[in-house]
Order: sequence, then structure tokens, then C-alpha cells
Amino acid sequence: MDIHRCRFVNYPSSAINSVAFTHSVLPAKASKNIQVRLAIGRANGDIEIWNPLNGAWLQELVIQGGQDRSVDGLVWVTDADEEMVDGKIIYGKSRLFSIGYTATITEWDLEKARAKKHASGQHGDLWCLGIQPLPHKASAASNTNRKLVAGTVDGNLVLYSIENNDLKFERSLIRTPSKNVKFVSIDFQSRYIVVVGCSNGRIYAYDIRNGSLLRQMSLGTDINGGSKNIIVWSVKCLPNGDIVSGDSTGQVCIWDGKTYTQAQRIQSHTQDVLCLSVSADGSRIVSGGMDRRTAIYEPMASHSGRWTKIFHRRYHSHDVKAMASFESKGMSVVVSGGSDSSPVVIPLRNAGREYHRTLSHLPQNATLQSAPKARLILSWWGKEVRIWNLPMSASQLINDPAAPSYMRKNRKLIAKIIVKGESSISSAAISEDGTLLAAATVSDIKVFQLNLAGDQIKKVSLETSGLGATKIQISPDKQWISWVEDGSRVMTSRVSVESSNNSENYVISKPTKLNRLRRHIPKHILLGGLGSYERNVTQIEFSPDSKVLAVADLAGYIDTWVLRVPGEEKQTNGASGETADDDESDSSSDEEEESAAEKSGPHWVRNPKAALLPKLSTAPVVLSFSPETLDEQDYSLLVITASKQLFVFNPLAGALSEWSRRNTYPKLPEQFRETRDLVKGVVWQRQRVWVYGASFVFMLDLSKDFDPEIDNAKSGKKQGIKRKRGVNESGAGGRIEKSSHALGPQKVRTTTTGEANEKVEWEEVDVMMADAKSATSGAEDEGDEDEEDEDGELQRLRGGEENGKEVAEVEKTETTAKWWHTYQYRPILGMVLLGVESPEEGELVEVALVERPLVGADLPERYLVEGEWERR
Repeated sequence: MDIHRCRFVNYPSSAINSVAFTHSVLPAKASKNIQVRLAIGRANGDIEIWNPLNGAWLQELVIQGGQDRSVDGLVWVTDADEEMVDGKIIYGKSRLFSIGYTATITEWDLEKARAKKHASGQHGDLWCLGIQPLPHKASAASNTNRKLVAGTVDGNLVLYSIENNDLKFERSLIRTPSKNVKFVSIDFQSRYIVVVGCSNGRIYAYDIRNGSLLRQMSLGTDINGGSKNIIVWSVKCLPNGDIVSGDSTGQVCIWDGKTYTQAQRIQSHTQDVLCLSVSADGSRIVSGGMDRRTAIYEPMASHSGRWTKIFHRRYHSHDVKAMASFESKGMSVVVSGGSDSSPVVIPLRNAGREYHRTLSHLPQNATLQSAPKARLILSWWGKEVRIWNLPMSASQLINDPAAPSYMRKNRKLIAKIIVKGESSISSAAISEDGTLLAAATVSDIKVFQLNLAGDQIKKVSLETSGLGATKIQISPDKQWISWVEDGSRVMTSRVSVESSNNSENYVISKPTKLNRLRRHIPKHILLGGLGSYERNVTQIEFSPDSKVLAVADLAGYIDTWVLRVPGEEKQTNGASGETADDDESDSSSDEEEESAAEKSGPHWVRNPKAALLPKLSTAPVVLSFSPETLDEQDYSLLVITASKQLFVFNPLAGALSEWSRRNTYPKLPEQFRETRDLVKGVVWQRQRVWVYGASFVFMLDLSKDFDPEIDNAKSGKKQGIKRKRGVNESGAGGRIEKSSHALGPQKVRTTTTGEANEKVEWEEVDVMMADAKSATSGAEDEGDEDEEDEDGELQRLRGGEENGKEVAEVEKTETTAKWWHTYQYRPILGMVLLGVESPEEGELVEVALVERPLVGADLPERYLVEGEWERR
């Protein structure tokens, strides 16, 4: 494989301004139905939703921002639990609100991935936002009595009502006498007492029932001879009622919650303390500041009521602006963010005893696609789409003696498209020949016909419902466009060509909706938590011949459809033509729709075996069809989940492939299973799959078995060996075991597209080939349990292994690696196919790997004193 290593994609970084968890703490025996999510707000208006997944940290959703938008405050509102008549618990419904230094509060609809409601009042810009806590004995009636309390830039404290699933301005609670006072930070000490940090060096405590001022606390003047007006950037209240504040002098102050007097000052930062977080039991305080430090404090054992800093670290390369904590039986973490764009997960319960973990600043779904037949790369960011051309192939560059000079010219920006409107692009796609482009926002879908040789770009009309799309894809044969609107509704339109005036124009038909299988989700789950949010579609993919369409959602369900063409024999490839036996498959309605659609031409119908594909234990992060079938009678659909489970399905038969039955999770390479970053995408080379994440590239040869001699007995399944679930108990970093492997004979050629005066050369990179035993060493006590074997549906699909049938021995070859990996590329924005050549020794795949390091990114200037870089 030849790799073009590129860094030319315009993908600016965006600072993290706010973070918030749906729940700050879960009881030890919390139900698995409780949905815990992390929301991250960025300076460009994006909101990211993350699932902790026991330390896997999956970025599930990105709600795109827009022009002049910023998310500077996030608050989750989680209602009290309710008990149904049958005894089942409806866990409190979660709602997400945000502010952005405007006079407006926005509620977000995660199911539809867009704003749900806006509300504003007669006041200045909102700078801080808090939610009134539930009473100790919360009931369903408590959900209707809670208020959002916000502080403004003009010193006004305002109330917003969220009753009856609504959002509206209620009244102004208090206004300070001075117009120069800004309410900067806010937290609740109890259900009716709110504590506000201000820009005048004071902290106020108000009773929200009548707006009365209970007490004011003053920080005085900067003891270091600085400004007299100290800004209280953050306030937090401990469970015992004590108050913690962080200010512009770099001090963390502890205030007695009963007398409202200062109990202690800790000078732990050299510059402003911008954010604070406290543990659920009040035993730890975490602070972050402009000096890049993150400090942790504990109560002093010898002095009751006093605190001490136990240590500090510089996890970030710039200001630490926001943080939030989450604790449960298996996790105890603080997530922080700032101007360097990367979220950092810090252990809280095991602080100082475990490693931290830096999550990728790049999106989980690559904002990158290619048109391999035209050697084009499509990238997008904000409202801008860029198209690049790499005209010369790898073979031409290698064989041409003037390769270095050509290489400097081997990339060219040939088109730039700005999508009109206020919303940013959520998804984009380009046809394989580079003549059709589609870009979607939350409110619209734009389609363009490209004639890049003639420097022409024409808009193509597409009739939509005005809802835009979260995902969009163009079929390989360029005859279909499919997209996802409202988060979960799958739509398709046919693309045809009409000739007029000696030119060809694309025409797009009226969209049609594809019905997904209705899955049985208990009522008590739909009414609580995040509702049907997990049915949001995250993956959409066409088969190479454009005759099968597959989508996957966050819940782990896969839906498939097949293309029917009037007059052609129905393609079942060994699958029964009968509708699957599922009482919720809507088979009768499907047949009526199919008979009506046959009159109008090619149309999509639900795969008769769609219901046989099982629900996966975690969300799929990759959904991809193999260009060559691994089983001759069916397509091969590769699915990789967030927990590194790898499956190959035969969708028309609704079954696992024979290869996937033999190669269970414990038999996958150990390095692949233990790599912490999630998989982002794949590139196929016949039956080899090149898997990449933010920091790695793996090659897995799916034509070979990894370890056929290891059976279920050795893995501990039948011997009753209880395997440990994960070495990452806190949800942050952990100890990573390093293993050595023999070098294989295979090499990969890489090159870098550099600047104009940079010398560019091809480099031979040795690859790592694992032998059979080392790839699965420790299978008996592997940290991640083979969860798919616990699922009844997957046990049924695996069939042969579960019934004790032996796996046939596969001949090993010493000249070809079954798998290899490298960590030399990082951080990877995406990897896309550029072309395929077929020399005598085998198929040669050419790809472009695009990196987006933070080095050189446009970051604001940071505070720096003499010697600050050296001080730790």
C-alpha cells in the first residue's frame, strides 16, 4: 500500500468553553438503563455528546454550530425518577440547555440533533447558568417546580421556567445597584439559596423565593499588589454547604457555609483560576487555570475544616477553561477542556495513582471523502467545502526521476464552495467520479454538479422537507443519494441524467422514506433518560454495486434495504424471499409500498432478512461493505463497534460470515483490542482491511484466521473462568502493556506532501507481524470480556462454535502478514482511497492519510512569565 501523508486540509481547532455531565454521581447499584452522557460546548458553536462507555469514550453526536455562535455554558436538567404501576422505574428525563454570551437560552433536541427551543428576556447577555436542585425526597411533582437561574453581564439575576417541557422567561429576580458589576459564575448551595460570583471581587448569596440578599462575601484586594477588582471566575458548593471559589488572583478560597466567612486561602495557581469541580462526597476539589495547571485538594487530616493541595499537573497546553466530574461504581473522573481543543480525562478517586487520558480533538466521523476515479479529496469545515486534487499516482512519482519536484506540485486546491445560511455543514459526500457533490446542514441539503476540468459548478435542485440532514451519502454508481433527517429518518432520492443543449444535467427525484424495523423498546425507557436518542443513525453505507443500503444506530441496531428493479429477478443470494418472522416488521405495509413503487421504476425495499441481524452490545463506529465478497453467495458487511468487536455479516442471509464465526473477539490481535482510541474508518484492499483511528493504523487480513488453534475452552468460556472486565477502572488512563513482535517481510511506502521548498522522499516503513501465540496471549484473563458470546442472537449466529464444533486448521504462510500496525501517524483526521493498481505481484492500493496536529494551530496567546515553560 502506498500512503500519501498529507497535512493540507484546512481544519481549524476550536476551544472548549464548557463541559457538563447528565449525572454527577450514580449509586453503586445503578441500573444499566440510566443513560449517562457528557456534553462539550465549543467556541465555534458545536456541541459534542460523548458516551463514557466504561472508559471507551465514544463521541456519539456533534450538533453543528453556525455563524457567530459560541457555547459558553451548558446545563443538564435531569428530572426525578418515577415509579410505574407495574413497579418499573422511569429514570429522570434529561434535557440540555446552553448559553453563548447572548440574551438567549437554547434547549437542544438530541433526538433530532438541532435546537428545540429558544427563550430570552429584557436583560443583558447571559454569562452563567444554573439549575435549581431537586429536594432530598424528590417526586414527580418536583419536576414541575424547578427553575433555571442565570446571571447577566449587567448584574441581573433572572429566572426561566421549564415547566411542562417548555422554556420561557419568567421574571428578573434581583439587579445590583452598580451597572459595572457582572455576574460571572453561579451555583446552588441548597434548593432555594443561590451563590453568585461577580466581577467586583464579591460573592453574593440570594434567596430565589423572594430575591432577598442573604449575605455578601468580599475577597478584598489582590495581596500580590495586582488589580483591586478581583473576578470570581468560578464558585462551587460542597455537600456540607461550604463554598469554594476560584478567582483572578490564582487563589482557591474556602468559605464557611453557615457564617459565610472566609475559612482559608490557597495560592495554588500563578494566574487566574477559571474553573472548579468537586467530588460528590465533598472529599476532593479540582481547579484549573490560565497557567495550564490542574490542581487537586484534599482535607487535612490533622486540621478539621482545612484543605491542602496534594499535587498539580499540566495536562493541557493552554488555558483550562471548564471541567466537570462524574462518579459511579466503575468510574471516577474529571473531564477538563480549554483553548487547546482536546478534552482531558483525569482520574478523581485514584488521582496520583493512575494516568490521565487525552481524547482526540478531531471528530469521530472523519470530515473527509474521496473520489478515487478522479483522484479528488473532499474536506469540509464550518460552511466551507474544499476539493483537492492529487494528479500523480504513487507509481508515477516513484518511477519518475523528478519525483521530488513533482511531489511539491502534486496537491492542488481546485475548488472551494461556501454553503449559504447560518448553519455549519454536518455532512458531505462526493461521487466516485467527482461529478456530483452533496453537502448537508441542519436546515438544508445542497447538491452540485461538478465539471472541474471546465471550471464549472452548477447547483442541482433537490426537494426536501426543510429539515436538512445529519448524514448524507452518494451511491457508487451515482444513481442514488441517501441521507438521514431528524436524526433517525432515512431518505433516498434517485439521480438521473437528462441531455439538453449538448450538455448533460443531473435531475433528482422526489425523496422517499425508507421504513426501519420497529424495535421493541420498553415504555419506561422511552419516557425517561434521553428518550429515543439512541435510535439516531450514525453510519450509512452503500454496497459496491449500489444494490444494498445499510444504516446503523447508537443502540447497535442495523437496518438494510435492497434495490428492486422492475423486470429483474430478485437478488436474494441464497436468502429466502419471504419476509422475516417478526411481529413488528410491518411486512404487509412493505408489500403494498413495493407493489406501488414497482410501477415507477427502481425502488428500495426492506431486506427480507433484516430482522435477523442482532442488536450489538455497543454502538458501531464502522459500517463498510467489502469490495470483494468474503463468502461467494452474499455481500460482506464489516461492522466494528466502540468496544473493538469486529463482525462480518452476510446481510442478505441475516447471518454472520463463516470467517466471523471462527474469529471471535479474543482471537483478534491483542494490540488491536487494547488500543484505547476508537476506530474511525477503514480502507479495503481486496480482502484486507486497513483500519485507522486518531493515533493508529492496523491491517487485518480477513482472508485468514488469526488463531484457529485457540478454542472456547482455552478462552475460559466453558471452564467457568471469570474474566476481569477492563483494566481501566477509573475511566481515565491506565497502564498499557507493551509487547514485542517479530518484523514481517511486508513494507509500506509513505511520503509527505510538504511545503514548496521542502525535500520530499518516499520512505520504506517496516510493518509489525504478530505470530499466532503472541497475538492472543493472555486470552484466559483478557480485560475486555467477549460480550458478543453473551448475546443470545450472536450465539445463534455463531452456531458451530457454540455447539462445540472444531475449527478447521488454516495453513499459515510465512511470507504474508495476517496483521500489522503502526502508531507513527497522529493525529489522523482521515484516510481515504485514491486509486487501485494491479501489478503482477498483487493489487496495489493508494491512499491519502490526512493528519491534523495541534502544532501550529491558531490558538490565542497564553499567559507566560519568566521561566514558566520550565516550571512544572
